[in-house]
Amino acid sequence: MTIEHYSHTFSRATLPYLFARPASPSTRAPLVVFLHGAKDRGNDLGKLLTWGFPKFVATQTALPYYWLALQIPEETTWPDWQAELLGLIDQLALQHAIRPEQVVLSGFSLGSAGAWQIASEHPERFAGLVVVSGRVPQIDLSRLVDTPVRVFHGGQDDKVPPDQSASAVDTLLALGGNAQFTLIPEGDHFIADEVYGNAQLQQWLAQTPRQVAA
Repeated sequence: MTIEHYSHTFSRATLPYLFARPASPSTRAPLVVFLHGAKDRGNDLGKLLTWGFPKFVATQTALPYYWLALQIPEETTWPDWQAELLGLIDQLALQHAIRPEQVVLSGFSLGSAGAWQIASEHPERFAGLVVVSGRVPQIDLSRLVDTPVRVFHGGQDDKVPPDQSASAVDTLLALGGNAQFTLIPEGDHFIADEVYGNAQLQQWLAQTPRQVAA
C-alpha cells in the first residue's frame, strides 16, 4: 500500500513523518503510532521503511487503522519530542476520520523506552501500548494499570536483556493491570519484523484494546 511522506514544521524544527490510511478512510478508525529506534533517527524516511513496522505497513494491501511514524533527529530521544508528537496526533485527528479515543502507541528499542515514558505520563491519551526490544525507564507503572500493554523481547537480545521487560509486566499484573509478556526464545534485539508481522498482534491493534476519553 502507499505510505505517504510528509513533514511538519513545529516551533523549533521541521520533522518528517510517514502516514498511512485505512482501507476505508471515510470511516472512522483507530490510529496506531510507531516510535522508531536509535539507528533510524535523522532526516531520511527511507531508513524507516527497510524493516519492522514500516516495512509491514508498506507491504499490506489495506490496513484497518490509520498509521503514523514521526522521525526524530540524531542524538535526541523520544521524550525530547513528546509535545510535538502529541500535537501532531491531535492535528491528524482533526484532519482525518481518526478516533482520538482509540490511539495505540508502539515503539521499538529507543522508541520502546520512549513509548513507556510517554504513555505513563499521558495514560489518558492511549488505548493501548506495544513495546518491542526496549529498556524500561524509571516510570510509575501504576499509571499504566488501566492501559492494555503488550511487551515483546528476544531471549538472545545482547543489547537490552529481557529481564526488565518481564519484570515490568509482572509488576503491572500484580497491580491488576492488563499486560502480557511474549519472549521469543531464539530472537535477538532485532525481532521487529517477526513481531509486527504477527497476525494476532495485528488483530489486537485493529480491535483497539480500550477506549479513552477523547
